[in-house]
Amino acid sequence: MTGKVELIFDFVSPNGYLSWYPLRDILARTGAELIVTPVFLGGMHRLTGNAPPMIRDKDVKGKVEYAMLEMRRFIEKYGLDRYRLHPQFPFNSVTLQRMLVAVDGEERVKLVETLLPALWEDGVPVDEPGPLAERLSAAGFDAADLMAKTQDPAIKQQLVDNTQSAIDRGAFGIPTFFVDIGAGEEMFFGKERLGQIEEMLAFV
Repeated sequence: MTGKVELIFDFVSPNGYLSWYPLRDILARTGAELIVTPVFLGGMHRLTGNAPPMIRDKDVKGKVEYAMLEMRRFIEKYGLDRYRLHPQFPFNSVTLQRMLVAVDGEERVKLVETLLPALWEDGVPVDEPGPLAERLSAAGFDAADLMAKTQDPAIKQQLVDNTQSAIDRGAFGIPTFFVDIGAGEEMFFGKERLGQIEEMLAFV
């Protein structure tokens, strides 16, 4: 069998962007399967008591500055120099997450790969439907249909359920990975754990 990596994901997380491309490389090298599970990070924070690091650690002398140093090192290591902090960060990602729920399989992966560069490289605004719709249409999505589905009660509830399920399994932030190589899943949190994930997948 091949291993499976489930990525607990929200577009609003800069670390979600930064981990995506190295993760895809790992999957290509190992042949592991990718499962993307959309959650709402804002809801996750409320339910777990977690908070974004720049808020949680703002009163800890030197900690935010060190986190930024580690981010710069990560960007250099993986050649992610197109990354730019989104001008509206932290933005409300609930509509984007519902769009992600509305598609599945390879279409879900395609949607992530369409919107990640739009948000975290080009700073496309999230509060104006036009620019996002242009990116979606250019990638072959029916933008109007996706937008409409974000108001479907079943889609809304699925995002709520996904978020609660991830928390019940131990997740508290983004990116969280659940890795299964046939002996039950193990959880990893943070882009810094990608090396450990690859080591685990190497035993499949």
